[in-house]
Amino acid sequence: MDGSGRCTGAFGGSMRYRVVLHESEEGFAVACPGLPGCWSQGATEAEALDNIRSAIEEYLEGVATLTAGSDMREVEVAVS
Repeated sequence: MDGSGRCTGAFGGSMRYRVVLHESEEGFAVACPGLPGCWSQGATEAEALDNIRSAIEEYLEGVATLTAGSDMREVEVAVS
């Protein structure tokens, strides 16, 4: 982001997302509530977490592609 509040590049660096695990007889389903529709699964918790990491990366790549060339801004919000 430059001094004007405009984002000067696409996503970069590292971001943290909260995910929700749902255990079942088949393994684990996992969702990222902050990214609507971003779900994955795995036979084990570790596999599910690796898979959601990949799903989040692909989700963000899609967002970057869809917003390329757009006039973007960042805002900061307080989280309690």
